[in-house]
Amino acid sequence: MARRFAIGDHVSWNSEAGRVSGTIIAIHTADFDWKGYVHHASIEDPQYEIKSDRTDHVAAHKGHALTRLPPR
Repeated sequence: MARRFAIGDHVSWNSEAGRVSGTIIAIHTADFDWKGYVHHASIEDPQYEIKSDRTDHVAAHKGHALTRLPPR
């Protein structure tokens, strides 16, 4: 079973720059275009848009790449 998250959850993930944390701002349950690429998502395996805590950067990741953090 895929990990499930909700809008507003505080999460972290690995990036090329190291461990990053942020807040989920949107959930995609169908394929979507992201920065020129099609990202695959479904109701069973959604992708999450996460706004970084430190910058205005927004990333998209599947649930298996995310770790839930305690609320801030």
